Amino acid sequence: MDILSHLTPMFFGLIAAGTLIGIIFGAIPGMTATMAVAVCLPLTYAFGLQNGIALLLGLYVGGISGGMVPAVLINIPGTPSSITTTFDGYPMARRGEGERALKIGIVASVFGGLFSAAVLFFFAPVLADFAIKFSYVEKFLIILLALTVIASLCSNMLMGIFSGVLGVWLSLIGTYSITEGGNGEPRLMFDFMQYYLIDGFSLLPVLIGIFGLTTVLLDAEKGFKDETGQGPISLKGGAKFKFSVFKGQLTNLVRSSSIGTFIGILPGVGGSAASVLAYSQEKNFSRDSSQMGKGAPQGIVSSESSNNALTGGALVPLLSLGIPGDSTTAILIGAFTLQGIQVGPLFIGNNIDTWYLMIIALLAANVMMFGIMYFAIRHIAKVIEVPKYILYPLIIMMCVVGAYAINYGIMFDVWTLLLFGIFGWIAHKIGLETVPLIIGFILGKSAEVYFVKSIESYGNLSIFFTKSPIAMFLWVLIAVSVAFAIYLRVRNRRQPTVES
Repeated sequence: MDILSHLTPMFFGLIAAGTLIGIIFGAIPGMTATMAVAVCLPLTYAFGLQNGIALLLGLYVGGISGGMVPAVLINIPGTPSSITTTFDGYPMARRGEGERALKIGIVASVFGGLFSAAVLFFFAPVLADFAIKFSYVEKFLIILLALTVIASLCSNMLMGIFSGVLGVWLSLIGTYSITEGGNGEPRLMFDFMQYYLIDGFSLLPVLIGIFGLTTVLLDAEKGFKDETGQGPISLKGGAKFKFSVFKGQLTNLVRSSSIGTFIGILPGVGGSAASVLAYSQEKNFSRDSSQMGKGAPQGIVSSESSNNALTGGALVPLLSLGIPGDSTTAILIGAFTLQGIQVGPLFIGNNIDTWYLMIIALLAANVMMFGIMYFAIRHIAKVIEVPKYILYPLIIMMCVVGAYAINYGIMFDVWTLLLFGIFGWIAHKIGLETVPLIIGFILGKSAEVYFVKSIESYGNLSIFFTKSPIAMFLWVLIAVSVAFAIYLRVRNRRQPTVES
């Protein structure tokens, strides 16, 4: 079997290295799993597809898991998905149970990660086989649904829609390729820009700029001050961790992992939504919810199992439909692009060895994450004390070198990195939503091709509504996502009135 030839010490070494680096990125507030994957993305070209994916999946799993360290020790979530870990983790740390809280989170994390990997293994091929039967019409509507769901779940739906449309518009800059039904003419640019943008903006410098450089700029603006006003809590002393704490927690683990996996499958919803939903469900169903928020182990279990279950869940739409489940899997598309591989319904069938290797890498990354964090948590916790003014110059250097090297030394890619890094900073200031924008940028060209091919094949717009029962069902889902967003917005507006 060809898979065995790829299971080399290099393969597992890169998983271990990626997991450790991801944990460090996640443990430093402001440096997320997405940033870790974006910064290290150019390295994957030198390693090849299988080894490159091994590194990135290690970074992904480690980055999500590492976010619990500052959440417990300094009450600052290392990643957005760790927000609910602060509710019970920090109170436990304040009473001298910091190490116990972290180890509870580590065990819950590995359960959630392995649970979602199993769902990915069994569910993604089924969804891919179903999606192969889609025509251009259904493919276009799937992208429209993804962008609608992402926009509708933003804090401001109109801004989410605008951000998604802006991303699509940016993706269309360049030559309208004849092979895609176009006329071969440049569009959406001035004449002096044609030399540089004949093929549009390169995806990878855009991703590195928005998820790498923008984060540095936003933190630099704050002045790298100590946000807590106090140092991290010591892990020495206090109650010891025992696995008996998980007695009676199986329902919580399975329910929270299921919620995290499901939220991961929905494009662009994000880890914070998964952890908040899982935490609230545990609070509703727990026999003793009075202690939650005061240092209850079940609160950490629900938060960490749900946010780590995102990893496998978010890969389901990526590998079966070609639609990223979150910002990190959006960057993984860049890794496949570097290797000339297109993700989508045909990916698993055409790249069966790579598919199995991804499952092995995901399982190995979760096991290695557990081993690294469980036995070395006292040492890992020290990374939150490393000053960012030392780390960030190195990160900027890696971003610039990576952007320059991606397309064999094109200087315009460095300018693209800087342009979108500044653009991301401005977007944050004016309230633009980054995730819809990036996913719109990634899916924009595909949406255009599917739309044009549909019109060419069937000749009128009504086909998008009448082509098949699947098309009609997708329109129902689109309407439901918009209606749900409007309902949430109206309810949130009325909430203060009710309380007052």
